[in-house]
Amino acid sequence: MNRETEKADREREPEMGNEERNRTNLQDDTEKKSANSGQSDNMSDDLIAEEKNKDENPGEDFSDDNHFSRNENDQSWEEKYLVLNDSYLRLMAEYDNFRKRTLREKADLIRSGGATVLGNLLPVIDDFERALGTLQTTEDLPSTIEGVKLIYDKFMGYLSQQGVKPIEAVGQPFDTEQFEAIAAIPAPEEGMKGKVIDCVQTGFMLYDKVLRHAKVVVGE
Repeated sequence: MNRETEKADREREPEMGNEERNRTNLQDDTEKKSANSGQSDNMSDDLIAEEKNKDENPGEDFSDDNHFSRNENDQSWEEKYLVLNDSYLRLMAEYDNFRKRTLREKADLIRSGGATVLGNLLPVIDDFERALGTLQTTEDLPSTIEGVKLIYDKFMGYLSQQGVKPIEAVGQPFDTEQFEAIAAIPAPEEGMKGKVIDCVQTGFMLYDKVLRHAKVVVGE
């Protein structure tokens, strides 16, 4: 019985050895396939990363021709900047000269305008000087008064030519835009309430602008 068992075991040993070798070979093949698959995956990842980098930087080219072209563009932009900056500085200088010239011309115009107005008043001063000289020697007072009135009319006529006119006050409704009330007294009649009864100082208008408010007495 033991001999038969030993014989059977010896017959099975080659079969078991073959099965063990087959399992070992199968395991080696599986490991090689896994390694090859890992390498393929790594290569695929590298290719994907490289393509992605190209997509993100489509214009990046480190060739010598591209560097040369970029240097030319930089020089071109620098030249344009220098030209524009020079034009800007020249324009600012011209504007500053224009501003100064305009202010100077405006000041000259004001001075010359004032000189014209004052020059036209000189004849009125001459008339007043002659009237004052006459008052010291004349005995004809009515004629002297008439002469002074003529001088006054001449002066008022000149002011009217310049747009200056007196403000009509007496009998007009009180208007704070034109009048300055210095006193209020009982109105002599019902219709004069709230109106100007007397003008203490004449006011003047320059076209539509008040040069001086008239000082008046108002009825209440």
